Amino acid sequence: MSKRISLRSRIFLILGTLVLTTTAGTSVMMWYGYQMNLLFEEIIDVNLSALQAAEAMENALVNQKGFVSYYLLDGSPVWLKRLERCRKIFNERLGKARQLACTAADTEAIRKIASKYARYTKDKDRVVSLYRAGKREAGARLHSAVRAQFFSILDLCDQYKEIHKKRVELARSECRTRARRLELIAGTIILFSVFLGALLGVVVLTQILNPLRRLAAATDTAKSTAESRDEVKAVSRRVHSLIDDMDQTKSRLERSEEHLRQSEKLALVGELAAGMAHNIRNPLTSVKMRLFSMERSLDLSPTEKEDFDVISEEIRHIDSIVQNFLDFSRPSRLKMQKVSPSDTVDMAIELLRYRIKSFGVDVTVRRHRRLPEIMADPERLKEVLANLLLNACEAMEQGGHIVISEQE
Repeated sequence: MSKRISLRSRIFLILGTLVLTTTAGTSVMMWYGYQMNLLFEEIIDVNLSALQAAEAMENALVNQKGFVSYYLLDGSPVWLKRLERCRKIFNERLGKARQLACTAADTEAIRKIASKYARYTKDKDRVVSLYRAGKREAGARLHSAVRAQFFSILDLCDQYKEIHKKRVELARSECRTRARRLELIAGTIILFSVFLGALLGVVVLTQILNPLRRLAAATDTAKSTAESRDEVKAVSRRVHSLIDDMDQTKSRLERSEEHLRQSEKLALVGELAAGMAHNIRNPLTSVKMRLFSMERSLDLSPTEKEDFDVISEEIRHIDSIVQNFLDFSRPSRLKMQKVSPSDTVDMAIELLRYRIKSFGVDVTVRRHRRLPEIMADPERLKEVLANLLLNACEAMEQGGHIVISEQE
C-alpha cells in the first residue's frame, strides 16, 4: 500500500496528520480551558458568593442575641435600637441570599429561614411588650420559646451554608478531574506528535537522504562525498557541477554555431565586396582627381591647406577601406614597407583631431626623439591606433586626457 503512494504524498500525509493532531489537541485544550474558566467563575460568582452571603446572614443573626436581656437589666432603649439595626442587616443579607439562590432547594431554604425569622421577630417583640407591661412570668415563658426559635433559625442558616460548602467542594473536585483529563489529553497528543515526528524522520532518512547519498556517491568523480555528512549539499554541489559543465558545453556549441554563421556572413560579404568595390572606387577616383586639380589651382592659406590635406587623407582612407573589402574575399596581403611608428601616431592624431575635441579629450605625445623605421603596413597600423584612440575617448564620457608614450 505504501509503495503505491508517492514520496511527496507520504511526506505531506504525515505532516498533515501532525498539523491536524497538534491543531485538534490545541483546540481541545482551549475548550477545556474555557470550560474550567466557566467552572471557576461559577465557583467564585455563584457558590462562593452564596456561601459568603450565608455566613454573613448567620453572623447577622448571632449579633441579635442578648439585646433583649440587656434591655431587661437596665431598661435602656439603646439596646432595642441596636436590635432593630441588626434586624435590618439580617434582612439585607437575607435579600442578597435570595438573589443568589439558583436552585429550587436554595429558594425553599431561604423561604423557611425568612418565615421562621418573621415569626421569631414577631414573638420577640411580644416578649418586649410583656416585659414592659410588667408580665414577667408570661414574658419569661415566651422568651424561652423565642430562644428555641433562634437556635432553629441558626440551624437552618448553618444547613444553608453547608449546602454551598458542598457545592464549592464539588466544583473544586470537578476542576481537579478536568485538569487531570486535560493533562492526559496533552500527554497523549505529545506522544502521538513524537511518534509522527519519528515516522517523518524515518521516511526522510530512508526515502530521501540515503538515496541522495547514493546518488551523490555515484556521480562524484572526485570521491569527496564520503567526507561530507550533508547529503543534500553534496548532491547540490554535484548538480551545480553538472549544470556548469552543461553550460560550458552549450556555450562552446553556441560559439561554434556563431563562428559558423559568421563564416557564412564573411563569405557572403566577400562576394558582395568584390561586386561593390568597383562601383565605390570610381566616384572616389573622380573626387581625388578634382581635389588634386583644386589644390594646384587654388591659393590656400596654411590652415586651409591643412584642412585640405586632412580631407585628402580621409578620402585615401576610404579608398583603403574599400580595398580591404576586396581583399576580404581572398587571402589577406599586407603592404609591408618601411615606416616610422612616430609618423603613424602623428597621422592618426591628425585624422581624429576634430573627433577627439568633440569628446572633450586632450592628447599628449611623450616622445624623446622620432622612432626608427620598421617594416609594417602603415594603413593597418594607423587603423589600429585610430581605433584605440576612439575607444579611449568613448570610455571617458566626461572628458579627460590621453597620454601616448613612445619608447624604443
